[in-house]
Formats: sequence, C-alpha cells, structure tokens
Amino acid sequence: MLAILGFLMIIVFMFLIMTKRLSAMIALMVIPIIFAIIGGFWKGIGKMALDGVTSVAPTGIMILFAILYFGIMIDAGLFDPVISKILKIVKGDPLKIAIGTAILVIMVSLDGDGTTTYMIAISAMFPLYKRIGMRPLILAGLAVSGSGVMNLLPWGGPTARAMSALGLDSSDLFTPVIPSMIGGVLFVLFIAYYLGRKERKRIGILNIDKDTLAQQAAAVATGAGEDAKRPKLILFNGILTIALLVGLIMEVLPTPILFMIGFAIAIMVNYPHMDMQKERVASYASNALSVVSMIFAAGIFTGILSGTKMIDAMANTLISHVPAALGPHFAVITAIISAPFTFFMSNDAFYFGVLPLIAKAASAYGIDPAVIGRASLLGLPVHLLSPLVPSTYLLVGMVGAEFGDLQRSFLKWACGSALVMIIVALILGVITF
Repeated sequence: MLAILGFLMIIVFMFLIMTKRLSAMIALMVIPIIFAIIGGFWKGIGKMALDGVTSVAPTGIMILFAILYFGIMIDAGLFDPVISKILKIVKGDPLKIAIGTAILVIMVSLDGDGTTTYMIAISAMFPLYKRIGMRPLILAGLAVSGSGVMNLLPWGGPTARAMSALGLDSSDLFTPVIPSMIGGVLFVLFIAYYLGRKERKRIGILNIDKDTLAQQAAAVATGAGEDAKRPKLILFNGILTIALLVGLIMEVLPTPILFMIGFAIAIMVNYPHMDMQKERVASYASNALSVVSMIFAAGIFTGILSGTKMIDAMANTLISHVPAALGPHFAVITAIISAPFTFFMSNDAFYFGVLPLIAKAASAYGIDPAVIGRASLLGLPVHLLSPLVPSTYLLVGMVGAEFGDLQRSFLKWACGSALVMIIVALILGVITF
C-alpha cells in the first residue's frame, strides 16, 4: 500500500505540473503533504519536511550566490571584449562565424541561465548572419546546442535538482562529469565547424568593412545599462572568475562558500557604493527567487518521500519487476532514458519524481546514487529542444525561425552530444556499465 501511495503521489505531481494545473513550486510543497496525511503520517510531517529543507539548503545557497556572481560579471561587461573580438575575427567567413557563435554561447552560458545566453548571443551575432546571408536557423541551433551542454553546470537548474533529489553536493555529482562536458563542448564545436563549412560553400566568404563590425560590436548590449559597465575592471573580473572556477574544481572550499566569497569580492570591487549594490542585487531578484524557491520546495517533497519510507517501498516494487540481467546496468540505462524523459516531461517531474526511484532501485545492485545522478545529467542536450522549455521559444522568436524546424534540424545533433558525453563518461568510469 505504501508503494501504491508513493506512485500515486508521483503520478498526481507529474500530471498537475505537466498540465499546468499547478506550478512546480506549489506542487512540490502541497502534494507530498496531502499524501502524507492520507497515509497517516500527519504527526511527523513537520519534521520530515524540515529535514528535507535542511538537506537542500547548501544547494539553494550555492545557486543563489552563483546567479548573483555571474549577474555582476555580465553587467560589469566581462564578456563584452570577447564579443567584440569574436565579431572582428570572424569578419565575413561563415565558418569562422559559426565557430565564433559556438564559443560565445559556451562562454556566456557560464551564468547558467538559458534566456540570458540567448539574448546575448543572438543580439551579438544575428545582425552578422543577416548581413552575409547565413541561415538564422544555424544561429539558433548552435545556441541551443552549446547551452544544452553547459546546462549541466550545478547552478543551471537540472544538476541542482538532481543534487536536491538525491541529497548530494556538486563534488559528488558535477565535478566527475566535467570531462563529459568537455567532450560535449568539443562536439558542439564540431557541429559549428561542419555547418559553417556548408554555409561557406553555399554563400562564400564576404568582405565586411571594419567600421561596420566595430559599430555592431559597440551596439551589443549584454547586461545592464552603460553606467553599470566596468571596463577598467575586466582583467580583475576575469582573474577572479578563473580563480573561482579553479577553486570549484579543486574543492578548495565548499561550493556555496566559494560563491558567497566570490560574490562579496565582485560586488565590493565593481560597485563600491551601497545604492549601486542594492540596485544590482534587486535586478537579479526575479531569476534568483524563482530558482532558489524551487529548490527549497523540493526539500519538502524529498523529505516527506524519504521520511514516510514511500521511496523505499516504491524502489522495492521496481526492483522486483526489473530483469536481474539488467540490474547492474542501471547507470547506462539511466543515461540513455534521461534524454527522452527530459524531452517529454519537465525537469521537475523527472528529477524530483523519477530519479529518486531509479537511484533507490539501483542501490539494491550496489550502484552508488551519485553514479545514477551523474548518468541522469548526460541526456540534457536533448532537453532544451523540448516544447516544454520556455526559453527555446524566445530563441526561435528572436531569429524568426519555426520551433519545428529547429527540432528537425538539430535534434539529431543534440542526440549526438548526449551520446558523446555518455561515451566519455563510460570510458573514464564516471558512470559504470
């Protein structure tokens, strides 16, 4: 009965958020409480929910300060010279333009926000695509391909959800996956090279005067207004960002603490006046609140799911129906199914509803939940082409393309990115076969 109650809770949760009857944040808080009461666990609801919220607190803090930090870097103009340089280097060569687009998307995606990435990349490159006659669909496809791989960053959303659902930190889940991300990035650059060569054959290399490129580079707005730019601090901001990323990989301090310190240094140096600091923080409030509130809401969901032992009963039921021969291969199976699962359902439904069940079932075969968590991230390049992702509609709208055309042209490339990442993970032992 406990397993049935748990499965019903997952089904109701997924149905309500996929049909947009409830927002994911509200469903994560309300649905588990209702089912806990139905199951007779009403006396322990408070403790279970609080335990869950406590377990995700480090993840929520990390995401909050990561958003604040990269928001400051964008507003201060850290990426502006990169955009200007790319525009000057690529000139009128479609091959260079395609590769430059991919590099720009990958760099700007460090902030973990797809919407911001698309706005910056399209604003910078779309006029150039139009000027020389390159297909806008290629721009959109490269943007979604690069963002799909960089979506694995722990402050980007899916990884944070996986960490929350499994009670892991970034050193367990994200750091081992970095080589797979690098493999994915290289594949995105290959996509850009391949498509760029095709465009070069189609339209040739055009001469564009330097003045036009300089004007276009100057016209690109990548963050707040000009009063927020800090061109004299670009070197400092670049060194600080590199130091922060190295610290994250080397685990010098816990990830939340590193981002808190990085944010404090960045805002004090770039915006020493109190009023300016308040203004900058307020400008990021909407994005930060929507993501962080989701993480803490997920704490209630996972806390009750674990505290009531529903997840144990559900996992035992799953194990009893999984062929014994497939049990040891749960990690590979998870990596493969993560692509269609995150395409046809939201990240919230998959990571909070399905992933904990898979991880619990796999543990019966001696597979570490961290391995299952890593595997669940490898199909993410496919996710951004899902019709459930709002930012992709913004992307196709900005370039004037059709959503269906983007899917038809780039879904195969997204699957290729996922496959490359899975292969790298298997070769390096990030996930087990």
